[in-house]
Amino acid sequence: MSDSADDEPTMLGMDLPDAAPQPSSGPYRVLARKYRPQTFAELIGQDAMVRTLGNAIARDRLAHAFLMTGVRGVGKTSTARLIAKALNCIGPDGQGGPTIDPCGVCEPCRAITEGRHIDVIEMDAASNTGVDDVREIIEAVRYAAVSARYKIYIIDEVHMLSRNAFNALLKTLEEPPPHVKFLFATTEVNKVPVTVLSRCQRFDLRRITPDMLFAHFSAILQKEGVEAEAPAIWLIANAAEGSVRDGLSILDQAIAHADLDGGGKVSADQVRAMLGLSDRSSIAQLMATILEGDAGAAIDLARAQYALGIEPVAMVRGLMDLTHAVTLAKVSRHDDPALAEADRERIGEWAKKLGFAPLNRLWQLLLKGHDEVLRANNPLEHLEMLLLRVIYAASMPDPGELAKLLQSGGVPMAMAAMPAPTGGQGDTVSTITAAPPPVEAEVAAPARAEPPASALTVAQIHQLLESTGNHRLAVDVYDHMRIVELEPGSLVFAPVPALDGSFARDLGDALLTATGSRWHVRAGDGKARPSLKDVQDAKGADNDQRIRELPVVKAALAAFPDATLVEGDDTRHKSAP
Repeated sequence: MSDSADDEPTMLGMDLPDAAPQPSSGPYRVLARKYRPQTFAELIGQDAMVRTLGNAIARDRLAHAFLMTGVRGVGKTSTARLIAKALNCIGPDGQGGPTIDPCGVCEPCRAITEGRHIDVIEMDAASNTGVDDVREIIEAVRYAAVSARYKIYIIDEVHMLSRNAFNALLKTLEEPPPHVKFLFATTEVNKVPVTVLSRCQRFDLRRITPDMLFAHFSAILQKEGVEAEAPAIWLIANAAEGSVRDGLSILDQAIAHADLDGGGKVSADQVRAMLGLSDRSSIAQLMATILEGDAGAAIDLARAQYALGIEPVAMVRGLMDLTHAVTLAKVSRHDDPALAEADRERIGEWAKKLGFAPLNRLWQLLLKGHDEVLRANNPLEHLEMLLLRVIYAASMPDPGELAKLLQSGGVPMAMAAMPAPTGGQGDTVSTITAAPPPVEAEVAAPARAEPPASALTVAQIHQLLESTGNHRLAVDVYDHMRIVELEPGSLVFAPVPALDGSFARDLGDALLTATGSRWHVRAGDGKARPSLKDVQDAKGADNDQRIRELPVVKAALAAFPDATLVEGDDTRHKSAP
């Protein structure tokens, strides 16, 4: 038996790893903190602000108060700290002055970066909202900086200060001592009093574009030694909604979510599952069933996605994104790098087939349905009802087509253009595929010649007059006009005393306005048909006679000789004498 220490583990039968794990150099720092910009060169997407500050420093035209505003995570507080470093940097040799490129190695720069500089005071206005908190600032600004060039107050979420606190700060903010600078940051600049805004130099930090976020996240992944698919990075960049901090938080989560069996590579499917986004191919299939009008298949697909854990509101959002993409593709403005080539081709085909009107109706239906599904107690049921509503109502004719229908007596173009598909149970539905012709045809349609006046009936003429507001003419047509001859564009009526000499001219003008075609209207001799009123009176008399022949009515009239027959709607107002 050997006394060697190296042999002892083997003798005990222990399997030790080849190399002991290296101790961690410190607690893990999330990416949003680890990669916080330390220079203006690292601040992405804010070139205009950096240029303005650089010029102000170079020309010694520094304002006494700066206000940074913008959405969350675009770098407002980071910018405030960078300005503090730029104003207090003394350079590596200790002889430097204010600069847009702080060195980062001098004591003021390192102290500000680490948050321990005595002359750079950061205050959270959300927890220091009162006059007493502002009074402390007012008292302290009278004293010069201890070790820095400027005493700087960074107040985050400044809009949370009370009105009295703002008023107490006004005088000091307007005329601060030359050694004091105020740096404000807020996400809700509309809540800051205008009296404060007028005393500050304002910088509106812009949202970061997905392209910039993609490049930024790709560089961070390379530094972290993590592989990721390009579509996965695009998904994270789009989900960040212009916020670097939000995007880095999602990226941190995606790295932790990556499958270790796959080498820790961040894949698009994993990111989509992590974010609760529905699969693009499934959404495309759902959209296809909607366009085909297959209600049963659409509901089956929605239930299958729900069973896989996809939230109904995510499916609606996916349909909205797809509708938006198709609409932009119609004007050649859709360019999503995260899309596969097959998805691009599918969107291009839909853009060619669908018109702007049905796409707009589809968008409006989905937009309204999104809020309903979001607030619903049972989101799946609301999603299914939304899909049925979209399939059955998306291609209803718009008001313009209805107006053409009233004028021409035809079928709306959108309804007649395409066959009606089935809804899965044998019933026919009118779907989004019944779209108007392409844009060129839609533009050219109004210019084509109107067809000759159709062979309208007297009843149709009466309805046209009523719909166009010619009530007096409509009454004359209904009560007194007896047709001798009625052909397309020509109308001959029997002269009666109730129709004056201007009736023919007025009726011709009214028909020209209603139909777009000129009509020749005149009085003439010949065998005339009865008026609409005569026909209605004859029908009423015939109905009255047939009713009187009924055995029950005969018995009632025999029992009550003085009784009379009245219309059903009049029974509430009349009674037999």
